[in-house]
Amino acid sequence: MLIPMLAAIVAITPLAIDMYLPAMSTLAKGFGTDVTMVQQSLSIYLAGYALGMLTFGPIADKIGRRPLVIIGLIGFSVVSFLLALTQTIEQFLVLRFLQAFIGAAATVVVPGYIKEIYGENTAKGMSYVSLIMMLAPLIAPTIGSFILELGDWHLIFFMLSFYAAALLILILLKLKMPSDTDKLQRSDKSFFRSYYTVFSRQGVKLHIASGVLTSFAFFCYLTASPFIYMEVFGLDKSLFAILFSSNVGALMLANIVNSRIVSRYGSKRMLHAGTVFASLAAIGLVLVNVFDLSYHFTVIMLIPLMGALGIMSVNADAIVLMKFKQETGTATAVIGTLRFGFGATAGPLLAFFYTGTAVPFASLMLFSIVMVALCQTLQNYQSKSHSITD
Repeated sequence: MLIPMLAAIVAITPLAIDMYLPAMSTLAKGFGTDVTMVQQSLSIYLAGYALGMLTFGPIADKIGRRPLVIIGLIGFSVVSFLLALTQTIEQFLVLRFLQAFIGAAATVVVPGYIKEIYGENTAKGMSYVSLIMMLAPLIAPTIGSFILELGDWHLIFFMLSFYAAALLILILLKLKMPSDTDKLQRSDKSFFRSYYTVFSRQGVKLHIASGVLTSFAFFCYLTASPFIYMEVFGLDKSLFAILFSSNVGALMLANIVNSRIVSRYGSKRMLHAGTVFASLAAIGLVLVNVFDLSYHFTVIMLIPLMGALGIMSVNADAIVLMKFKQETGTATAVIGTLRFGFGATAGPLLAFFYTGTAVPFASLMLFSIVMVALCQTLQNYQSKSHSITD
């Protein structure tokens, strides 16, 4: 019961991002603006989420995780309700920022709970949560499309509000962990001192960078996929939802594999293996689009690429979290802030390199994965240097 509950908390973010993707054109018409303006709401959401994690991570370490979950779900529910009532694009963009910011209070504590439950097998626990959580983006575009058949885009945000409210009731009744009452597990460091502790810990920076770059590749896909599938390849909304779901299915399968074998091979080996597979798939993705092949080849390359990104993500996070005891909230905030902050740059960068094809999107994904490989190479070199010195 506990793992699905934690996954449901984290799922508010992919639900908030993915459910409204099929409604972007409808939103643009409703607000009397163009689609590119509505697309910026995704980057604004990511920026708000990054700032929220930055704010609430150290607070969670000081006052405990449970209050943050409650505050976050209440705020998310209220703001989602207000989003359904917006009349202008300006109101919509401001509320999307607030929705992400307050929602981060609930999600930033989840990795800490997972570490509390699984201990040394944190990567395995994170794979389980990621696996369940992936159901959200798997079904969210389909739900969004279905809601648009029944009514208009307002219903999407009413549904998000109801989801958070229902989850809040469940949390109040069922979420009770030892750390919620044990004050010895809480940090006594100041806000900025907590961040200094995280950034100064040996063997952390390059693994954080690996996770950030992995997320950037994912957000490039997330931001560009509606345009790539529906505009470049001319597919309809229903087929877009199916293809989007197939890529999320690859992420789920990757997490199943990771949960089964990570205990045997360790997070570092899994991260390295994922990087190799991602590099090969990303090279293939660039080539099939440079040669202007049909969308089938893009889908074939994206499936292993997304799976490899899933393995890279959970293991990079687990390596970082295992290096902290009382600062898991702050460490999660650092990871989340950098990930979603850099993720927010995906939209502007894709717009800057716009050519009307899928080549810029594929190239940015390849570049980020090559940078992950560089970070891992440097980390291995540093580790060997420290071993020789010791």
